[in-house]
Amino acid sequence: MFRLIPREEKYFDLFEQAAGNILAGARALEQLIEAGGADPAAVQKVEDLEHQGDRITHEIIRKLHRSFITPIDREDIHNLTKALDDCLDLIWAVAARMSLYKITETPPEARRLARLIANSCAELVKAVHSLRAMKDVIPSCVEINRLENEADDLARDAIAHLFEGGHTPIDVIKWKEIYETMETTTDRCEDAANIVEGIHLKNA
Repeated sequence: MFRLIPREEKYFDLFEQAAGNILAGARALEQLIEAGGADPAAVQKVEDLEHQGDRITHEIIRKLHRSFITPIDREDIHNLTKALDDCLDLIWAVAARMSLYKITETPPEARRLARLIANSCAELVKAVHSLRAMKDVIPSCVEINRLENEADDLARDAIAHLFEGGHTPIDVIKWKEIYETMETTTDRCEDAANIVEGIHLKNA
């Protein structure tokens, strides 16, 4: 359809880059945790991807300040940009804690949470890519919500297990923080999905 005002597609390109970067970070985190935590190369990869995510974020914000016309509401662009950045920041926070605490063995609950994070990020990529055409967004958003609920239950059970005995106080402190950070990562994925869904509902 002919548009009197050209549609700026670069924002969608950048959102897709940001989402793909998040998924790469989630998969590197999953690799780190599957390796028991002792994988400096995986930690470095997550850190590098987090820096790349920051560069994408800054590019979007600079573009937003310079754009007279945007394809969607300026506030939605800003909110989605921040939400996507938060997702990768938390993935990096998990990897950084694994390195800081010198984790060399990971329990099954941590591996399951890492898979849930990666699956959430994969669905987030689908949702963000669907924004360009403003269709087929809702199924991925619903799935991200389901994965967040599963991660919430799993993290709660994992933390309860820490206090059942057989763990040193130091291990309880370390893993409680790691589990909580992993669960919060899925919360932020859900926040980003909610923003994507809201953009879709306003613009479809």
